[in-house]
Amino acid sequence: MEISANAFNSGLNGIQAGQRRVDQAASDIASNTVNPSQQATQTPPQNQVNPSSQASERTRPDLTESLVALRVGENEVRANARVVDTADEVLGTLIDTRA
Repeated sequence: MEISANAFNSGLNGIQAGQRRVDQAASDIASNTVNPSQQATQTPPQNQVNPSSQASERTRPDLTESLVALRVGENEVRANARVVDTADEVLGTLIDTRA
């Protein structure tokens, strides 16, 4: 009788992917700075002195997207941990049944 480890591998790969997502989101959140003047005005000024600063602000990750990605990564890790637990239970049941 051969027991494949596909469920374990799938769960472990999912946990690692979720951890990478959490790490990236945490890094984005840590690097994100909000200027008080940026919060006060939602529209950019018409006569901009330094257009490159606004361009760099656009490439910076959005804080809300980073927070959502953090939560998605957390849920991804939890779900895949349950996959690994279930695979462990199934394997234990198979061993108990076989013995």
